Amino acid sequence: MYYEVELKFPLEDPSRILSQLAELQAEPQAAVQQRDRYFNHPVRDFAQTDEALRIRSAGRENRITYKGPIVDALTKTRREIEIPFAEGGAAAEQLAEILSTLGFREVRAVEKRRVSYDLVWQGRTLELSFDNVTRLGPFVEIETAADETTRHEARDCILNLADHLGLQHSERRSYLSLLLEQDV
Repeated sequence: MYYEVELKFPLEDPSRILSQLAELQAEPQAAVQQRDRYFNHPVRDFAQTDEALRIRSAGRENRITYKGPIVDALTKTRREIEIPFAEGGAAAEQLAEILSTLGFREVRAVEKRRVSYDLVWQGRTLELSFDNVTRLGPFVEIETAADETTRHEARDCILNLADHLGLQHSERRSYLSLLLEQDV
């Protein structure tokens, strides 16, 4: 079973963290515009079960992702299953139509510009993503993958890096939840 182990922090000014990442020799990746479309299950409320189903489009690439409930009190650790599918906007629309036909309801889209950095920290490969989320502003996510046997090690690694970078007050709510709260 694959887990996504993550911490997310709102940022006033990303420049301090970016300077620290340069000192740590983190490898920047190309910036990408992402559009995440979230869907709710026809017979159970994902807001209540703490699950998520999304279609992510980044450039021409598309992925469908299922995220299970959070299983850790300190980080946002959850089972994740992600599958790429055909490229292009038409393919994403067709999958959304399939989900809708099956009774899934599109809840909301989240749009962001993401710049990611790869960093090896304490022997573990981490991804730090700087997101500028439409209507929410800048955030940084620290993320790594783990299985059942390495989940706690991954959590400790992320917590140690966040402490090293001086990041405090992690945000456990998803971008979707934050936007839905604004919409009310």
